[in-house]
Amino acid sequence: MPHDPRWAGVFERERATLARALAVSATCIHHIGSTAVPGILAKPIIDILVEAQALDHLDAATSAMEGLGYEVMGEFGIAGRRYFRKSSKTGIRLVHVHGFLKGSPGAIRHLAFRDFLLENPDVAQNYSRLKQRALADWRGMDAYIAGKAQFVQATEMLALEWYGANASGSAFNPGSRTTI
Repeated sequence: MPHDPRWAGVFERERATLARALAVSATCIHHIGSTAVPGILAKPIIDILVEAQALDHLDAATSAMEGLGYEVMGEFGIAGRRYFRKSSKTGIRLVHVHGFLKGSPGAIRHLAFRDFLLENPDVAQNYSRLKQRALADWRGMDAYIAGKAQFVQATEMLALEWYGANASGSAFNPGSRTTI
């Protein structure tokens, strides 16, 4: 669906709730994914990146996450990640939380991709058009993801190179957009 400016507020409310529940577990909480990039199409699911000093801290917070209505999914196919998801009472997915070690390749990959799209609106629009084409030729979620894969991988490589070059510059503070 088209970008909804209310997604930023949804993220902020969820960030505050997560910050209280995770306490010392989280060092930074970021809004990532397409809902964090104004002007592009996105599934209306808020993606959140939690950076932690230790994955054990996130593992110890599973009961707190369950208390907030999250389903605890473990690594869920990505080594070094802790994944949680929240759905409405009617089964509609609302939030994905991806937990990684602070500064880990998994965390940096998500932040670099988001920030690259934010700083390169033409690339973001190309991504949005690709999503629109994939939706027009809908053959299920797996086909949708496969249809975006080549673009995402190529853009991710550019984003990581760009992120690394800009992270050392004094005018750029990676991840500073939304932290606790």
